[in-house]
Amino acid sequence: MAKLDPLLRELILKGGSDLHLSAERRPMLRIDGEMQPSSAPAQSHADVNEFVRELMDQRANEEYGDTSDADFAYEIMGLARFRVNVFEDRFGMGAVFRQIPSRVRSADELNLPQSVRDFCDLSKGLVVVTGPTGSGKSTTLAAMIDLINETRSDHIITIEDPIEFVHKDKNCLVNQRQVKDHTRSFSSALRAALRQDPDIVMVGEMRDLETIEIALETAETGHLVFGTLHTTTAASTVDRIIDAFPADRQNQIRSMLSNSLKGAVSQTLCKKIGGGRVAALEVLKVDTGISSLIRDGKIHQIPSAMQMGGSKGMKLLNSALAELVKKGEVEPEEAYRRAIDKEDIVNALAKVGHPLNRATAPTPPPASEPETVSESPEPDDEDKPKKRRGFFSS
Repeated sequence: MAKLDPLLRELILKGGSDLHLSAERRPMLRIDGEMQPSSAPAQSHADVNEFVRELMDQRANEEYGDTSDADFAYEIMGLARFRVNVFEDRFGMGAVFRQIPSRVRSADELNLPQSVRDFCDLSKGLVVVTGPTGSGKSTTLAAMIDLINETRSDHIITIEDPIEFVHKDKNCLVNQRQVKDHTRSFSSALRAALRQDPDIVMVGEMRDLETIEIALETAETGHLVFGTLHTTTAASTVDRIIDAFPADRQNQIRSMLSNSLKGAVSQTLCKKIGGGRVAALEVLKVDTGISSLIRDGKIHQIPSAMQMGGSKGMKLLNSALAELVKKGEVEPEEAYRRAIDKEDIVNALAKVGHPLNRATAPTPPPASEPETVSESPEPDDEDKPKKRRGFFSS
């Protein structure tokens, strides 16, 4: 048993999602979305280093030595798997362990709506599951892959960094590949997948232009592709994909996307009344009308089209939040916190008979003061610092 295992068992016992280790500070647990101290005292840099190095393989150690960051997976047999990120801060080594349950939760357990399940019946196209970090994208996507695994007889290839949920063969053959261990990158694995006779390809992160481009081409050539992005709404997902490409290619990409994108599921996790969390899902299904809006560059009209497309299974985030409040699963104040359009959610809550108490409603942060315009010219794009992880890191 590894020295860190008792802390990870405490995380599972308390129903938490993440264990945070930081040098010179007490280990913290994220439970129902909030940080809480663990039962352990503050750990020194030497303690954290000893705990984590015991779990790291040679590849992770070399990556950490080169970049002061590393990703890997760790499993306690019979309990859970963990996605691990190791990093360095001003106090020394730190690490975050994200719990990945050993068992994939089914579509029924997650109460996935029929509109989301419909994506699992497609023969080709691109389906994107989006949301901020920690919003449950991986759990939803794993349930969709599991549904395909149960109801179809196909070849599924997953490309992940690292492998999270482990899928056993049911009616499908499932090959799971881990970036850095089984393949060099998402893009190289996705390109190779075309020679591996897949029916369905799942890309853990569409984090750079090359990966997005190959995913679109794969979807266009008769395969069903699932991917994830760190966007908060369906419309912003379309924008993010298009904006990843140079301006002189965006018309071409709009045309490709209008043909290959079949849907987007944008989700956020809310605190559930009585404990736990529940997902609010925004669902975009690309019909001929939405396809035309994408092709014509009228992305701003997609939310209105979604509002009119309720009979086809489309749903805006605020509608999903209001439904959770109406069902008694989420407090109105929590729905307000999670909403992107604050004014609209107030109206939506009033329509379902749960008007928001303005006196107790969370106050949005004040608008920042306008920045003083500098007299010095802005640096050229190539002089600006680049983000290490690509377009869609958060």
